[in-house]
Amino acid sequence: MKNIRKQVLTECRQIIVKAGTRLLTSRESIAELVSGLAGLRADGRRVLLVSSGAVGMGMKALKLTRRPKELAKVQALASIGQSHLMSIYEEESRKHGFQVAQLLLTSADLSNRERYLNVMNCINALWENDILPIVNENDAVSVDELKFGDNDTLAGLLASLTGSKLTVILTTEEGLRSRNADGTLGERISIVEEVDDTIRGMAGGTDNSEFSIGGMSSKLRAAEIVTSAGEYLWIADGRVPGILEAISKGEDVGSLFLPRSHRLTGKKRWITFFSKVSGALLVDAGAVKAVREQGKSLLPSGVRFVSGEFHRGDTVEISGPDGVPFARGLVNFSAAECLKLCGHNSDELHAALGSNIDEELIHRDNLALL
Repeated sequence: MKNIRKQVLTECRQIIVKAGTRLLTSRESIAELVSGLAGLRADGRRVLLVSSGAVGMGMKALKLTRRPKELAKVQALASIGQSHLMSIYEEESRKHGFQVAQLLLTSADLSNRERYLNVMNCINALWENDILPIVNENDAVSVDELKFGDNDTLAGLLASLTGSKLTVILTTEEGLRSRNADGTLGERISIVEEVDDTIRGMAGGTDNSEFSIGGMSSKLRAAEIVTSAGEYLWIADGRVPGILEAISKGEDVGSLFLPRSHRLTGKKRWITFFSKVSGALLVDAGAVKAVREQGKSLLPSGVRFVSGEFHRGDTVEISGPDGVPFARGLVNFSAAECLKLCGHNSDELHAALGSNIDEELIHRDNLALL
């Protein structure tokens, strides 16, 4: 564990950096952030910035001190602030000899497989041309069903999409901190091996919705996404001058979250984090063992119950006898066909639907464990 930070920095060639609204309150603070990003780029790494601050910049332009609650007003502030924010990023980046590009996303852009691949290809094209992508949720048009929730979650999802080994979330705390007996915040936790209930309990009471959304709870949600994909997440205090340089040197600052599993492939990342679940399959204990422990495909013989309306190629969730989802995957049959096939072996399957069909309900290459 002693040299894990330096090891991570030695191995990673792509870094996602997320900066929250409270760190982007002035041109000076943005200039400091861009300087740190330039340092990461100078080491030969590809960097993507997830930037909050559009609504905050709009509030500043209109001299507001409290974030409005009405959706239309928030959207208007985002529209005003986004152009101000990008103008500053553009000017500060030019001082360091590189250009920036803006991507505004909604969750629908990533839940659709084709649009997901388009976003990934766009980011890769920008990186190949040595341009810094700056991404934000498209607050001007987003409604609840299209929202990621917060930019911490968006950063985690983009880390998964791009296969970036390290995600850095800059905040106004020195990192995740333990809880004292009286409920106050205690010492910084340097290394987090697993996000469990104890760790989640340390995140309460860190939100402040007057100027921004999020808090430590949202950062832990991002950590769960990143670490379950097999990557690292680092939370650090963005108010500290030179914090990105300290991170690039592998110094013991902030809190580093370790991967909890092997790295997922690109398709399995999309299935796990981005695809929309259209139905569910309840399977027996034998199927749970075959899928979860032996890495096998899901066969019709192990399925006991089918729910939802779905079609071939849709994503369905898989639960064991306890009803708890443990996997999801792209199904080879419609819901009506699955109802006909569940509990039957391969010979019966061919008799019911013909010989030229898939034998697997879900092939293991299209199946991801949760």
